[in-house]
Amino acid sequence: MPTREELKAKVCQEIDRRSEEIINVAKTILENPEPGFKEQKTSKFIARKFGELGLAYQNEIALTGVKSVVNGGSSGPTVAVLGELDSLIIPDHPFADKLTGAAHACGHNAQIAMLFGVTAAITRTGLLPSLAGRVAFMAVPAEEYIEIEYRDDLRKQGKLHFLGGKPEFIKVGAFDDVDMAMMTHTSSEPEVKKLALRGTNNGLVAKRIQFIGRAAHAGGAPHRGINALNAAMLALSAIHAQRETFRDEDTIRVHPIITKGGDVVNAVPADVRMETFVRGKTVEAILDANIKVDRALRAGVMAVGAKVKITTLPGYLPLVENLDMQALYKTEALSLVGEDGFGYVAHSTGSTDMGDVEHIMPAIHPYSGGATGTGHGNDYLIQDYQTAVLSPAKAMAMLVVDLLADGAAKAKEALSKSKPKMTKQQYLDFMDNLLKEELYQG
Repeated sequence: MPTREELKAKVCQEIDRRSEEIINVAKTILENPEPGFKEQKTSKFIARKFGELGLAYQNEIALTGVKSVVNGGSSGPTVAVLGELDSLIIPDHPFADKLTGAAHACGHNAQIAMLFGVTAAITRTGLLPSLAGRVAFMAVPAEEYIEIEYRDDLRKQGKLHFLGGKPEFIKVGAFDDVDMAMMTHTSSEPEVKKLALRGTNNGLVAKRIQFIGRAAHAGGAPHRGINALNAAMLALSAIHAQRETFRDEDTIRVHPIITKGGDVVNAVPADVRMETFVRGKTVEAILDANIKVDRALRAGVMAVGAKVKITTLPGYLPLVENLDMQALYKTEALSLVGEDGFGYVAHSTGSTDMGDVEHIMPAIHPYSGGATGTGHGNDYLIQDYQTAVLSPAKAMAMLVVDLLADGAAKAKEALSKSKPKMTKQQYLDFMDNLLKEELYQG
C-alpha cells in the first residue's frame, strides 16, 4: 500500500503532466463567458472533460450544474471539490462577450480548470483503491449574485428556489451525500501571495425594488403625474443618510443600482427599478441594516406619494471556515509555495455562497494568487497560471488524499470535531424566512 506522501506525489505529478491541458481549460472558458444559470456552453464543456476522463456524471443540476462522484477502495466520508461556472457582466473587459457583455473578471474560469486538474489527479493515477470514501467533483452555477430581476422571475416560474448556485444545490439535494467540501478562489490582492487561507467574509440579503408612480406628459402636465424616479432618488439619499449609523465592526455594505429609470423621456417616470445588496459580517448586522434600508425606501415614496414594491431575497451566509481542514490545507500549501508564498486574509467584505455550504458541513475556501487588476473590474486577468491554477489544484488534490488515506482517519477526525451551525432543514427554513414581499404606498 503506497504511503500518504507517495500518493500526494502522484497527484502532483499528474497535474504537472497535464498542465497544458488544465491551463487550456481556463483559457477556453475565459473566451466563452456566461453569467449565472445561463452557463450552457461552460456546463457542456466541463461535462465533456469529465467524459474524457471516463467518468459518469449528472448534469442540469440547478439548471446548469454538473457533478461526478467516484468511489475509493473502501467505505468512508465523501469529500467534494467545487468550481464555479459563471461569469460577471463587464462589457468593457478585453475578453467580454460582444453580445452579452459577460466576462470572467473574478477568475471562475481558473476554478473550473482547478476542478478538472483535481479530478484528473484523483481518477487517473490509480490511487482510488488507497482511499476510504468517495470524492465528488462539482461544477456549480451562479455564484455571482447578479441579474436579480431575471433570476427572481425564474423563481416565480418555479425553475429555481434560490437565486444562488450553491444554495440551490443544497435545496435540490446535490450536497446530501457530501460530508465536507473545498474550493479555491483566485485573487489579485497582494496579501494573498501565492496561496492563502481566509478568515471570515460578509453575508448578504438581496433586494429587488420597484417604485410605482403615475405617468403624465413630462412637459405639458407633469403635475398630473407621480414621479417614481424622484422617489427612487430620495430613497437613495435616505440610504446614504443611514451610513453613519452602521458600526465599523459590522462591515455593512449597501450599494444600489437603478436598472430602469423610466420608459420614455417625455413621460413622467412611472416604473423605476432598483437592485441592491445589504451585506454585513454577521446575520444580525445584515438584518439590522436591512430594516434601515426598507425604511429609506418607504421614505422616498412617502415624499412624492408613490408606491414601492420591496422584495427581499435570501442571499448568502458569512463564511465559517473549518479550522481542522485549514490546518491540513496549510501543510499542503507550504510544501508547494513555502512560508514566503503563503498568506492570510482575515476578513473580506465581499460575499460568496460557499458560506452557505460551510453552515451545514465542514468546508474551506482558500485563495490563490496569479491574477492582476481589480476584482470585478475590466482589467482583472489571470497572468500566472502556475500560481492561479496548478498550485491550488495540487493543494486541493493533496488535501483530498490527506483526508481519505489511511482509512480516512483525518477526515473522520475532522468530522467528529465539527459542529455545523445548521442542519440542512434548519438552513432551508432560515433562508425561506428571509423572503419577504411588501407593497408600500406613501
